Amino acid sequence: MLEHGGQLHAAATRYAIPLNNWLDLSTGINPNGWSVPSLSPTAWARLPEINDGLEKAAQAYYATRHLLPCAGSQAIIQALPKLRPTCRVGVPDIAYAEHAYAWQQAGHQILPHDNLSAIDVLIVINPNNPTGQCYSTEILLEWRQALSRRGGWLIVDEAFMDATPNNSLMPYSPLPGLIVLRSLGKFFGLAGARVGFAAAEMKILDRLREYLGPWTLSGPSREIAKQALIDKNWQQFTRLQLKQASVRLSHLLSQHGLEPDGGTALFQWVRTSEASIIQETLARQGILVRLFKQPQSLRFGLPRKDEWDRLDRGLCTCKPIH
Repeated sequence: MLEHGGQLHAAATRYAIPLNNWLDLSTGINPNGWSVPSLSPTAWARLPEINDGLEKAAQAYYATRHLLPCAGSQAIIQALPKLRPTCRVGVPDIAYAEHAYAWQQAGHQILPHDNLSAIDVLIVINPNNPTGQCYSTEILLEWRQALSRRGGWLIVDEAFMDATPNNSLMPYSPLPGLIVLRSLGKFFGLAGARVGFAAAEMKILDRLREYLGPWTLSGPSREIAKQALIDKNWQQFTRLQLKQASVRLSHLLSQHGLEPDGGTALFQWVRTSEASIIQETLARQGILVRLFKQPQSLRFGLPRKDEWDRLDRGLCTCKPIH
């Protein structure tokens, strides 16, 4: 299994710190997520149905009619490699590792990201996780066109796009060879609901639907997702709140000699040769951050309102040499 953020139970056991005493900044999930209301009894008692309003809400939110709800974008990441014959896949050197892993496990060849002419499928995480690098709509559409001419795919993972929706490729998803992935896990803070969407031309969605089978989302998850997607007031407020918190986090890290090398509205990314030491020092104080070994770096998620001082105190014990 690949390593991910959010492994709080393992950290609690390793460092002998009770679960409730941790400050978990390892995931990039909104710490002030959408508040889930009471659900209708039918959400639990009936098989999920596609006429419950979720698709309509998602089409309005994502500005495309061509989408398929799935059990998180992870389910889509694992399914897509099964829908193509063995081919050459370009994946960024620094990126969410499940993409390369899924294609490699399915027998495909993983190649460098920078040689478009040599690959059949190009995977882009936009904004990138963990670097925060963003790609323009224009260049992505150019890549899509070049790949589509020879039957290739451009897969764009937009897990962290909700804070900047105007940069999304969702409205272009009906174009041949373009597949866009979204999730309610990060921006909405609903990672446990396991709700994601694939947007693409219908022939790809039909194949994906057939592969995944019926009832990919539970009834409660569908109801939660529908209500979250139509809550425009919360979405607008949260975008502003996250932007301010991300700037605050960047300033705080810089004050402690850990100036970020990239980030998004939901996290900051710091490259440092002392990443392992800093991660360990913070963990011994019950502060969990995401460690990357290649390159040596740390990803810091956003604290809750009452957790900033604790992070500040923890960082005081981590004095970088540089």
